[in-house]
Amino acid sequence: MTSMAGPSERPVRVTARLDAPLSRWLWLVKWILIIPHCVVLFFLWIAFSVVSVIAFFAILFTERYPRALFDFNVGVLRWSWRVTYYSYGALATDRYPPFSLGEEPDYPARLDIAYPERLSRGLVLVKWWLLVIPQYIVLGFFVGGRHFGWWSGGLISVLVLFAAVVLAFTGKYPRDLFDLVTGLNRWVLRVAAYAALMTDAYPPFRLDMGGTEPDDALRMR
Repeated sequence: MTSMAGPSERPVRVTARLDAPLSRWLWLVKWILIIPHCVVLFFLWIAFSVVSVIAFFAILFTERYPRALFDFNVGVLRWSWRVTYYSYGALATDRYPPFSLGEEPDYPARLDIAYPERLSRGLVLVKWWLLVIPQYIVLGFFVGGRHFGWWSGGLISVLVLFAAVVLAFTGKYPRDLFDLVTGLNRWVLRVAAYAALMTDAYPPFRLDMGGTEPDDALRMR
């Protein structure tokens, strides 16, 4: 289920690479290993919320998202995505996530959000509480109560648990399952960026599966 849309229609770009080989049993203790990240992310997400409120008023009065604030919030989303990918939101790498807000191009999970030169004053008034309600309903099914990669009972967690069991017995992560899990996480991150006022492009109700964005895959053919 992919689209032929071009890069201009994809301000939020999520890419991932399935690492191999993966440890059969490391996933059993990753919940301990990510505790330092969860502590830091707890405070970063408090700052993320404060920054988003400041950005709301900046957009309302100037139609601009202050670049420094935008870069900080992108960094928080990137950090969260790397931790999620390493832990129980994907389990698709054993490379420990860096403590970094930066881009980290060598890490197998990446997130890029194009900086918008202008944002709508009207949309900012209804975006995060009204327009995203249908998306929140869908995401509730995807993620349940998952935060920073912890198990939650959502669809993503169930699929990742199944992948972990397969990995334990075969030493391999099912590729089709990886594509589906990555697609679901891509949907989550698109909605997160929209709800955080970082783009006016409404997230599509579409599951773009696989580790590359659809237009990237088309260019590689």
